[in-house]
Amino acid sequence: MTLPPGLLRTAPLNRETTSSLICRIASRYGLEATALRSCWKWRSHKPRHDGGGGRADAEVLLNTAGRQLLAGLCGVEEGVLARALPSWGREDARLPAADAGEPAAAWRTGGAVAGPVAFGCRLCTARRTGTAVRVVRYAPRWERVCVRHGRWLLDADADQPLEHLDLRGLPEGVAAQRRWAGVERRAVRAGAEPARVFALAHAVVARWWGQALHWEQETIWPRRLHQVAGGNAGGDLERWRIVGRDAVVFPEVVALADALLDPDMAELVWADSGAGRPQALPADGMFCRRLGELLGRAWLGPLAAADHGGPLIAWMGSVIRLRRGAGGAPGYDNDPWWLRQEHQSSTMAGQLRVLGKEKKAPGSGTMWRAAVPAEQRRLITSAIDSTEEQLLQLRGVQTGPTAEVARRLLRGLGHSAGLIENAWNRTAVAAVNGGVPLEEVARWVDIPVEVLREMLTAGGQEDSG
Repeated sequence: MTLPPGLLRTAPLNRETTSSLICRIASRYGLEATALRSCWKWRSHKPRHDGGGGRADAEVLLNTAGRQLLAGLCGVEEGVLARALPSWGREDARLPAADAGEPAAAWRTGGAVAGPVAFGCRLCTARRTGTAVRVVRYAPRWERVCVRHGRWLLDADADQPLEHLDLRGLPEGVAAQRRWAGVERRAVRAGAEPARVFALAHAVVARWWGQALHWEQETIWPRRLHQVAGGNAGGDLERWRIVGRDAVVFPEVVALADALLDPDMAELVWADSGAGRPQALPADGMFCRRLGELLGRAWLGPLAAADHGGPLIAWMGSVIRLRRGAGGAPGYDNDPWWLRQEHQSSTMAGQLRVLGKEKKAPGSGTMWRAAVPAEQRRLITSAIDSTEEQLLQLRGVQTGPTAEVARRLLRGLGHSAGLIENAWNRTAVAAVNGGVPLEEVARWVDIPVEVLREMLTAGGQEDSG
């Protein structure tokens, strides 16, 4: 297909995906996107969801000739495109330099190219371009509120039809977006990366969100959830709790991030720890009590203090170690903003995959891959492999004096037991973090719930000191 270059000018939107821009160009020419894409030679297939539908977060990488062609089609200089499109100029092994004379393209997923991808606001797009078409942009989670139109812009990587949630009845969501700019500046002044501060606060609040179904005092989040669900989430509560989570908890995430950056709050943590004379963090400590007040939930303090295995207690532990000067060389253990892999909050796409597979085939092996992060799966596999190797080595130590053989066997078996316990503990944590109720995990391993809870949180208690 040959089109006259620059016939209809189509300017890129800030941080738009190249794929989204191509679709808008096609719309301007009255073409299907697939027809316009035939102008490039494709080196891969378009990413699709498990069910076969095309992914909205699909991204396009172009070679030199391909970029020149795109610039001609939209009538915009390449320099403008380079500043607006995060994927512009990104390399791909499937696009060799030798291809310079032929426009070529390769598909990727946006998250693997330049970070989280979300839908744009169609009303803002119409205001800018005159056409209310779908736009997909790179946007971190702390920039998801369209203040002008009161919308929460949803992740584009999930297999679900909604592009936004209506926040016009939740002014606190819009207020939180405005407040974030100040929190971001505060983080920079404190020498912390705003992205890491937000990630930690989001992990803490997302963990509370998972526990809040059992909090009778929590009335704010249910009200907001029903609001963003159009008035009533009851018909499909499980799905709405996934789709609406980030929009509903956003005000608390911003408030928590602001609180964690406050030096006065760090002083409360230090005081709760004994201020130089170590003591266990109390359930009614000043820090968690004050935190509950800042979040509009005076009752939250004891619940937050009791979550020993969570990211908030890990943050507190890092703050305490830094004050004691016991953190050693710079690293994760004395970095308050370091977020452990097991504490990272699950994405909407991951949760929806798990939910779909639970409904279709409860207990399927694929659910584990969707619910448990790859790094955590590798750690579990490594622990199992180490145990197997250790046990194999013990087969060769059964010759020699009785005492020596017994000593080596007992030490080896003791080491193997430790490795097995490590794998056991990591698997239990992965199951609980993946959404399996603690009661069910306790029943599977034949251990009382309270005993299992203590075992899983022991590491967090040690960290807090």
